[in-house]
Amino acid sequence: MKTMSYAVTVLLLLMSASTYADGIGDLQRFYSEIRSYSASFEQVVVDENLKLLEASSGEFSIERPGKFRWHYTKPSEQLIIGNGRQVWIYDVELEQITHRTSDAAVSQTPAMLLSGKGNLDDSFILEDAGQGDGLDWVRMIPKSKDSGFTDVRIGFLKGKLQLLEMKDNFGQSTRMNFKNIKENPDIPEGIFTFVPPAGVDVIEEAG
Repeated sequence: MKTMSYAVTVLLLLMSASTYADGIGDLQRFYSEIRSYSASFEQVVVDENLKLLEASSGEFSIERPGKFRWHYTKPSEQLIIGNGRQVWIYDVELEQITHRTSDAAVSQTPAMLLSGKGNLDDSFILEDAGQGDGLDWVRMIPKSKDSGFTDVRIGFLKGKLQLLEMKDNFGQSTRMNFKNIKENPDIPEGIFTFVPPAGVDVIEEAG
């Protein structure tokens, strides 16, 4: 669940930044021109010895400021919805919902990156990481030791966000590959609204 929150945060901050100089041109365009974004994704998590810990897939939509819908469909269904004020995390198989305020859920983590609520200059040291695997890479180093992750790398293909890599404080690495990318799509407002199903346990987490 932490991996999911980190990924959302990174994408949320990516839509909130000011402009940047050469070498991070793709990142600059993503920040300045993209107001909404949707894609499908494939995700793998490995340990420090590159042993596979988890493989999953799904789709997501994001709209600034602060709105996102992250839907894991495999291997089990999980849903994260944020409306800019609160975040709902729904584990369908466990029939359990966690409810948080947005600030508690995404502060100092990658969900600020897509929502437009954070500032990259305040939260990260940015480095042009050159080219590799046919992608243009940017490295983001969190300034806060409490961020939950130590390193973020973002890969762009022909100017479009293609890969997101994150390394957490436990040495685990998450790699997300985005497909079926849509930039600035019209997203129905209702998908960022969540009503807990009847009979499902709701856990309230303090901000």
